Amino acid sequence: MLLDFIRHGESEANLLNEFSNGLGKHPLTEKGRQQALELAQRLKGTPIAAGYTSPVLRAVQTAEILGAELGVECQVVDALREFDVGILEGRSDEAAWQQFKQLFRAWMAGRDLEQRIEGGESFLDIQRRFVPFVEGLLQQYAGSSAHLLLVGHGGTYRCMLPLILRNIDFAYALQHGLGNTAVVRAETVPGGLMCRQWGDEPIDG
Repeated sequence: MLLDFIRHGESEANLLNEFSNGLGKHPLTEKGRQQALELAQRLKGTPIAAGYTSPVLRAVQTAEILGAELGVECQVVDALREFDVGILEGRSDEAAWQQFKQLFRAWMAGRDLEQRIEGGESFLDIQRRFVPFVEGLLQQYAGSSAHLLLVGHGGTYRCMLPLILRNIDFAYALQHGLGNTAVVRAETVPGGLMCRQWGDEPIDG
């Protein structure tokens, strides 16, 4: 069984460098749509059993393009949305980004999992929605050769994937970002999930 954790294509928020983790703002750019089409071409010929997407607009639009090209309808699930940044939402200034980076390091390096931006989510909040969803998929498709697509966000993936991938730790995820339409491919093995690809990097072990 394979799970492809896919980051959305380039959005207007990326160009504006704006925190935009709410549901309806900032669609894909034309480049983002092209990125999604190119990813679909790379995946063509691979039977896809099911697809899932974050409800955030840029992820939904990415999933729609992938689904149309690959013949799969992606189900919208809250578990995959980008995490709530509270009072930073809509901001693009350097002070906001510094506050965000401090939080991310506190989670990933300091393991201060209850810290949050005012009005936003903690690491543990994200974990409570993301991990049970993936565990449910593993149970649902246990013993099969199903290939699943999950369209979401770089921040959530970098926080959560070290919890479910046996050969990826928080230090690696902190140091390795995920570009637009990057894929983290995971394969089921006895005892859990192994990462086989992180963006452009093949992963051994």
